[in-house]
Order: sequence, then structure tokens, then C-alpha cells
Amino acid sequence: MDYNVAVGIEEEFHIVDLATRALVPRAGEVLERLAGGRYAAEMQRSVVESNTLPWHYLADLRKDLTELRARLIEAARPLGLAPVAAGTAPLTDPDAYAFTEGERYGFLRDRYQLLAWQQMVCSMQVHADVADRDLAVAVAQRVQPYLPVFLALSVSSPYWMGRDSGYLSSRTMAWQRWPTAGPAGPFASAAEYDQAVADLVRAGAMLDAGMIYFDVRPSAHVPTVELRVCDATPLIEDVILIAGLFRALVIKEAAAAAAGEPLPPVRPALARAAAWRAARYGLEGDLVTVLDPVPVPARERVENLLEELRPILVALGDWPMVRELADAALARGSSAARQRAAYAERGRLADAVDLLVAETASCLGKP
Repeated sequence: MDYNVAVGIEEEFHIVDLATRALVPRAGEVLERLAGGRYAAEMQRSVVESNTLPWHYLADLRKDLTELRARLIEAARPLGLAPVAAGTAPLTDPDAYAFTEGERYGFLRDRYQLLAWQQMVCSMQVHADVADRDLAVAVAQRVQPYLPVFLALSVSSPYWMGRDSGYLSSRTMAWQRWPTAGPAGPFASAAEYDQAVADLVRAGAMLDAGMIYFDVRPSAHVPTVELRVCDATPLIEDVILIAGLFRALVIKEAAAAAAGEPLPPVRPALARAAAWRAARYGLEGDLVTVLDPVPVPARERVENLLEELRPILVALGDWPMVRELADAALARGSSAARQRAAYAERGRLADAVDLLVAETASCLGKP
């Protein structure tokens, strides 16, 4: 079993006005104040992306994430702005619907219309090293049964366009409308996967391989498997928990693939239903998986995953940290539930925004 697996994170942040608490299309102003190539624009001009380096130790990953957030917060504050790590921003100003300039974003706007206009969402992606591309394709399919747990741990988008959506991850429901989103496979090899991507390009469903939005995919530009189901997550502690669990799961499933163990059965309809349930109820409800359609409390599924991965987490030296982070996440509940509680106190969405601003910055001073 190969434990020499680095892990990296991409985080997306909404930019909100500290006076109105509304989403604003001013990401470009913030990016002008940032240097070093670790930040990027996204399709909507209200979003900034940051990228860590790949790290072998979770403590190093946490330090990198903290430093990236600190620089972003410091760049935004003099402008009266703040970054928010959440699947959606509770207060969305219609004027925030503004597209970043460029051929790629122009293609997205013109081809996808409503889907692009309403792409007011942020996610958090985890990359784990898998050097062999055939192995990466196999691992991407093997981790499918566990994806509802990762989504449930991250849900942070109960509000959609200023209203409670009834979901804990409205981002998931918006995201799954894209023609290349959702569960992938089955693919027997990297060549078969690449042929499917080429067919989607020919069909006009996307511009290139970078627009594959499967729940898990071999990265289009680096030798990794990329987890894409998670909402952007305000607390860095939860980001590290998800990264630690996903790396251990990739190690486990890479070993299973190398040993010739059969793939889990592909049940796309049940996979979509499992994602729907995780988005609807999150950490506070019951989850199902493609292997087990019986609803089980999300907290029990988290505990089961921890025990399944414990030998690998121990071998990596991650077990004490991941166990502690999991206990804390289960004790405090999901970001979505905390946002609803903040709103319930005075009936003001601004209070939910203030909570997200504070939690996004809560890592400062704790590298």
C-alpha cells in the first residue's frame, strides 16, 4: 500500500460587502491586491479561488490554507469587503450577476444561459495524488459509495437567492443541472474515460476536459483524483477533516484496484438519489449510498468511515487529528444548521452572513 500521497485544496470564496452583507461583483478589486499566483478569478465576478500546494502532512496543509485565507481577508478588508467560504451567500444582490471577461467564460455564458447566470455557488475541491491515470479512473469510481458522507460534512448552503431553500446544500442542487455533473462511469480505463470526454466535447456539452464536473474525476491538469462534491466550507477544521479522510480513502481504494478487487456496482440513479438526500438533510439527517439504499443517520456513516479508514490514518500519523476533528464536527453540527440557527435568533439573513464571515476568518492566529 502506497502511503506517499500528497493532498491539496482548492477553495472558492464569495465576496460580500461588510456594510450590506450582500454578494458583490468586486472580486477583481480584491485580486488586484493579491500577488503570487495562488489566487484566481472564477466565472462570476463575485468569487475568488485560492490554491494550496500539495502537502504530505495535514499540519502543513492547514498552515497553507490559513495563510492563504489571511492574505485574502487582508486584501478585502480595506475595500469594505470580506470573503465567505460557503456553498452560497445568504444575501445575493441582483447586481452581483456579472461575468469575468475572457473567451472561456464567454463560452459558458453563451452556451449555458440560465445555468451560467445562476452559478452563484462556491465549492471546495480536494486533490489526492494518484500517479497512474488508469488507476486514477478506477479510484474515482471506487470512492463513489462514500461521497454522501463528504457532502454531508460540508453542507453550507441552506439559502438560495435570499430564501431558505429547504436544503442544506442548495449548491448541490444548482450544480447538478450541468450536463457534465454528477456520478461518472463506468469506465474500464483511462482511454475509455478520455473517449467519453472527447464525445462530450463533440456533442457540444462542453468546451474541453476542464469542464468535466463529475463528483470525482481524474484532474484535467495534474496527476490527482479530485473530490468535487463538497460545498465551500467556512471552518478550516472541517476542510482538513475532509482532506484527511479523502486521502486515506484514495489510498485504500488504490490498493484495492491494484489488487484486482472488483468495482462496486454502478447504479447512477441511486447515486443521484444519495447525493440528493445528502444535500437535503446533510449531517443532521439520514444518508443512503449506491451500495446501501437503507437510510442510516449521517453521524453513524461518518463513524463507520472513520473505523474503515482507521488503519490507514494510523499509518499516516493522521488518526489523532482526524478523530479529534471528526468529534468536533459531529458535536457542533453542519454549517447550514448553524446558519439557520443564527437567522432564527432575529430573523435576519445578515446574521447568517456575519456568522460565515467570522467562521471563515476564525483560523487566523491558529496556523
